[in-house]
Amino acid sequence: MVYDKICRRIYIRGDSLDKNQLIQIFNKEDIGEVFFNEPMKNHTSFKIGGPADVMIVPHNENQIVKAVKLCRENNIDHYIMGNGSNLLVRDGGMRSAVIKINEGFKDIEINGDRIICQSGALLTAVSRRAAEKSLTGMEFANGIPGTIGGAVTMNAGAYGGEMKDVITKVRILDRNNNIKEYTNEEMNFRYRGSRVVDEGLIVLGVEIQLKVGDFEKIREKMKDLTHQRTSKQPLELPSGGSTFKRPTGYYAGKLIMDSGLRGLRYGGAQVSEKHCGFVVNVDNATCKDVLSLISVIQKTVRDNYDVDLEPEIKIIGEDN
Repeated sequence: MVYDKICRRIYIRGDSLDKNQLIQIFNKEDIGEVFFNEPMKNHTSFKIGGPADVMIVPHNENQIVKAVKLCRENNIDHYIMGNGSNLLVRDGGMRSAVIKINEGFKDIEINGDRIICQSGALLTAVSRRAAEKSLTGMEFANGIPGTIGGAVTMNAGAYGGEMKDVITKVRILDRNNNIKEYTNEEMNFRYRGSRVVDEGLIVLGVEIQLKVGDFEKIREKMKDLTHQRTSKQPLELPSGGSTFKRPTGYYAGKLIMDSGLRGLRYGGAQVSEKHCGFVVNVDNATCKDVLSLISVIQKTVRDNYDVDLEPEIKIIGEDN
């Protein structure tokens, strides 16, 4: 279904395509819902970002494969996103087709101590379903706002746990539109990265191996981690989660705090007063506000400690 919104002429790989041409392309196959000129700020936890020229929301694996194939056959640049929980989209938006895999592709199936889920399933939902079956190993993921597909892509982790610790198989779509399965070892997991990033793969599904545990202990651990998150992290404000990766031998938040940057503000963006490792949107911040603040943080920490802070959030899109 194509939603007929006003759309700029979009420029994809040097070619100018107008809305009617795009409608003809995306009407060739059943690929789910298609939106034009869709504000990305409505699809990210930062609540920031200009419009995507095209947004496709597929509801099953077949629609995902068809959408990607159409983009590739027509030389249309495309970007795969999940829940948008670690994305910072520039103010000029996306000159591409954004394929959003989340709400319509979130089945979770539990077989004994194994969980098989589609890539749009929310991490928190998977963690809680595991707990209901007294399965331990996914407690760390409770409260992380992303999808399982995004979590596998970046090897998400928290409180001593990472996705690489529980993944056994990953179902992917490769750059030649072939569906394959990779084992944990074949995924090349590392700190905040994986083979998905290296090769431009698309996660379709995941198999997770857990252990049977004590229901009350699992519930208590999840309760404790939730308390830590709510008490220490600025969950009440829009953000992209932890702004910076953890530098070797240091904690980004402490370096920022010790540099006297707590509460520092640029436009509508601010270093969180609750946790200095987060840049938050306190007043209709633009991407430019956030990037300017990040630049100040990086320079100050580098000058003070000779440490380079690398963003953990993914910065995409075009400037105005």
